[in-house]
Amino acid sequence: MNSLTLPDIATQASRQALPLEWVGMRGIALPVLLDGQRLSAKADAGVSLDDGEARGIHMSRLYLALATLEQQNLSPRVLHQVLDDFLASHEGLSSNAYLNIHSEVLLKRPALVSPLAGWKSYPVSISASLKNNVFHVELKIDVPYSSTCPCSAALARQLIQQQFIDDFANKPLQHAEVLAWLGSSHGIVATPHSQRSTAQLHMHLDEFIDELPLSVIINDAEAALGTAVQTAVKRADEQAFALANGQNLMFCEDAARRLNLALRRCPGVSGFHLRVIHAESLHAHDAVAESHWHREHA
Repeated sequence: MNSLTLPDIATQASRQALPLEWVGMRGIALPVLLDGQRLSAKADAGVSLDDGEARGIHMSRLYLALATLEQQNLSPRVLHQVLDDFLASHEGLSSNAYLNIHSEVLLKRPALVSPLAGWKSYPVSISASLKNNVFHVELKIDVPYSSTCPCSAALARQLIQQQFIDDFANKPLQHAEVLAWLGSSHGIVATPHSQRSTAQLHMHLDEFIDELPLSVIINDAEAALGTAVQTAVKRADEQAFALANGQNLMFCEDAARRLNLALRRCPGVSGFHLRVIHAESLHAHDAVAESHWHREHA
């Protein structure tokens, strides 16, 4: 048995004395508990290296402190606890601590008409920091939805009107004949283009919030947009979705404005930056709009 003490190179003095803003690890695999679900996640853990004379930090201590995330439901309190543990294990070396968690939240969503339901995943990143004893939490959430272009819808309606004129000009209208025309591909000669779209939400949370309002933010965003993408569907659901898209025409500017007004009302949110991306089916490029808001303190 070797009786020699194992070397700790991190305790040696640096040859180039210089503090560092962030030192740690990225992409640490671990499970987290979020709203009662055990989810696969990747974590970034780091601290500042304030002592410019120190060679490095103790990364294994950061890694071990992450064990708390396996045992307790993710909340601002738990995030604060882990950051406190980061700093306690680096007393004299670090004054700032950082933790990012990347995962996907699973929410069960009902179909529009039928009794079917299915799971949707929402990419989520949670960023927490403790800098000079000030705790801060941010959320990043991607929310997919469907959008139908108002301009395309107007152009399609005009083509259908023209076809109606061509087929029924100077002819007496018969109810059955018009009804058959409306149900045929000959009559409905054009359809508007729609696209799968994404709302990227970057939320700043109040300092003293108790819970992470992930589900609330997602639900409010989908309600504001009106045409969330679906999971399991029957034909009746697909038809209801087509109806919803037809009555919910929007440019990317419309989507950004709707989200801005809705997210201002989310409890525990002090500010946000949002980006909506409409992956055009007409063009090879995307249509994008951005908006931001920050609560003014009295």
